[in-house]
Amino acid sequence: MSEEPTDTDIGEELSEAATARNQSEIEFYGGKWMSTLPIALFIVWAIVQSGVLRVSDTTGLVAGMLIALIVGMLFVKGDWTSYANTIFDGMTQRVAATAIVAWLWAGMFAETIQAGGFVSGLVWAADVLNVGPSLFPAVVFILAGLLATGIGTGYGTTVAFTTLVFPAGVVLGTSPILLFGAILSGAAFGDNLAPVSDTTIVSAVTQESDIGGVVASRFKYAIIAAVLAFIGYLIAGSMMSGPSISQSAKQLFVANSNPLGLVHLVSMFIVIGTAVRGRHIIEAISWGLIVAVVLNLLLGLASLSDMLVFQVSEQFGLAQSISWLPFIELVAPAETGVAGSIYSGAAGFFPLAILVLLIVAGSRIMIRGGGFEAIQDWLLNTVATSVRRAEMVMVLVTATANAMITINTAAEIAVAPYIARIGEKFNINGYRRANILDANTTALGYIFPWAGGVLVGYAQIQNLPGQFDWFTQSMVVNPTQVVPFVFHGWLLFAVFIVAALTGFGLEYVSDRESTEVTRV
Repeated sequence: MSEEPTDTDIGEELSEAATARNQSEIEFYGGKWMSTLPIALFIVWAIVQSGVLRVSDTTGLVAGMLIALIVGMLFVKGDWTSYANTIFDGMTQRVAATAIVAWLWAGMFAETIQAGGFVSGLVWAADVLNVGPSLFPAVVFILAGLLATGIGTGYGTTVAFTTLVFPAGVVLGTSPILLFGAILSGAAFGDNLAPVSDTTIVSAVTQESDIGGVVASRFKYAIIAAVLAFIGYLIAGSMMSGPSISQSAKQLFVANSNPLGLVHLVSMFIVIGTAVRGRHIIEAISWGLIVAVVLNLLLGLASLSDMLVFQVSEQFGLAQSISWLPFIELVAPAETGVAGSIYSGAAGFFPLAILVLLIVAGSRIMIRGGGFEAIQDWLLNTVATSVRRAEMVMVLVTATANAMITINTAAEIAVAPYIARIGEKFNINGYRRANILDANTTALGYIFPWAGGVLVGYAQIQNLPGQFDWFTQSMVVNPTQVVPFVFHGWLLFAVFIVAALTGFGLEYVSDRESTEVTRV
């Protein structure tokens, strides 16, 4: 998802989840199922706002989640204090804070290398290499998958690619919807397969398996979906055209593209290399950001004020004497503030950060209210009556969890004990359980319109009309529009449906044992 966690980090998250389940339950009028009301109302709100009304506004989703939490409180029996305290407990969970912090860092980095002309360099390279609009989505899918696998963060990859690669593809004539789907698909591929991804680590830890064995055993599923997705993007790319952009504007942008912007490939390789060497993703991105700032200044790609500037009132007495500083800009009194790529890269995620905290709070209410357990128990006792059915239940349980808990790592942590319970009942190997757990929470985390992976990319795309003269509001992709085009996510989900029905890849405990179990 977002950063490379340590065993201690994962242990703390699992301990917090266990504590939530063991705390005194919140009782609702209507029983345990009523605890799902806040999340259910939010999902309905998101579908109506984004899908029916086509209103793409993250702050609107925040309002929807706030109202859903208030409505849920009306159905609580007795004192509302436990319900209110659970909201606070949910909003302080490490798993949500982890995603938010990584988004802020990734946003600053992506905006800073964009200020240095990286998009211009990509357009130049695509023009020289004759990578046309029909081929562009398939290429982007591969590149996003490689980046996400290398750094272990699908969310970070989505941020970088929607900020940098997305506008380059659109100006070349690629369908924005298809391009966004390719980016999300690549992010899902890497998030699922990367050994340093937190979803990979959580799936291994919770199913008592070693990380290396888990990654090796899941490759066959991931590669089948990836090959089919690549073919899908080749076919769809040849059939779907991009938006109508003024030919003169397009030619001017391509003509003025600057190959020097590609120097920021160095910045990206710094991030990848540092992450692959096992360093914390925040450290890796910080080094990339530092290198990007230095390259911008040394090569004249961007000024200091392009990256960070204080906009000071021209009527301020001290303003005239300090206006010579490169990070000071005199403006009218009504226009004061802070600007630049570092500021805007972080600020773009503020509404989304609040939304994620509220959603995790809603999921915590569902857990403490017993709704989540009721869903799992019903499936376990009424549907999982054979190995095939048990595996199908495991696939559907993980899908349901991800629909309700939009941060994929949080969904994994919540559902992992039930996957272990079902798998152990039918003697299913830990590797198989870990693969079902990770694949479905990861894949669907980049599909649902209210999912973290989709919203983090959408937050970046919303900023593009203000950054490029030719990028209009009509080119912004509504989260509901991209749902059918996240090919790898859907195909990975389908692969495990088929695997559950046919037994493809099924291993029992006696077939193979993990010799170096990951523990916390």
